[in-house]
Amino acid sequence: MSERRGLRPLLVAAGLVVTVACMYLAVHGVALQDAVDALAASELLWLAPTLPVFALAVVMRAVRWWSLFAASQRPPLRAVFYALLIGYFFNNILPARAGEAARVIALSRRAATSKAETAATVVVERLFDVLALLIVLFVCYPWLPEISWLRAAAIFGAFVVTALLVLAFVVARYDERAIHWLLSPLRGIRREGVAERLEAAAANGARGLVALRSPLIAVRGMTLTIASWTTLGCSYWILTHAFALDMPLVAGMLVTVAINLSLVLPSSPAALGVFEAATIVALRAFDVPHAEALSYALVLHLLNLLPFLAIGAGLLGPSALRRRP
Repeated sequence: MSERRGLRPLLVAAGLVVTVACMYLAVHGVALQDAVDALAASELLWLAPTLPVFALAVVMRAVRWWSLFAASQRPPLRAVFYALLIGYFFNNILPARAGEAARVIALSRRAATSKAETAATVVVERLFDVLALLIVLFVCYPWLPEISWLRAAAIFGAFVVTALLVLAFVVARYDERAIHWLLSPLRGIRREGVAERLEAAAANGARGLVALRSPLIAVRGMTLTIASWTTLGCSYWILTHAFALDMPLVAGMLVTVAINLSLVLPSSPAALGVFEAATIVALRAFDVPHAEALSYALVLHLLNLLPFLAIGAGLLGPSALRRRP
């Protein structure tokens, strides 16, 4: 427990360093007045078609998460969607991606799901996300300009694919025994009920990794993952019209890939700085001036921030934490 408490300040400190560095990268070399002028000249009416496509991508991500549960233990889709929105809310107000833990707790309270099983589905989600983003990147590659960080993305992708294959093999081959082995150091805790809880956690965790054992669930989950990222990329591309950037659809896909791969870094709440820097790096490949890229990044970040803050605040009303069937 003390080690965990000691790790948390390190993560927060690392997030602060990354945030400051990325904020410097985002604003370095740009005349802020030019960015303000670009923002003033934008046609934000383009948010009208952007928002429904963005919302569709969020709905698809909720359906994707729901599909990763074993069919016999699948919680109601409404509860999953609720928990996902709670997770987005807390990711935007707390550091170190704390929303991932928040949505596990929210779904447990809402649908009485096992926390271990739900956490396992979140791990599978993250693996699918990275793999799907890399697939989108390499599918778009023939239509992209030269990208300096493509080789690094390929190496990262090879690492993720290898890790996914190893994890799938271990889960398929050893199932609960692998999770028992991972939890074995905790068996030294001499407290009443610990052994029973570890046994239950192992069984529930193994059930949450069903997507790594079932080809049908894996294919369905990966298809929904790719579709959700592609839809999100379409919404990002639509928003480029507000700034008259005149870019192809693959530009929205590249922005989506760059932002979400960068989120593996520790950062401050809402990925402040990291989000903007990743967007600017992606748009640099299309020779977008720095001022226009920064103004677009700020509006795009608000699109990813304000709706979830408003919805999350509404969901966390007086009766929001009651467990519902």
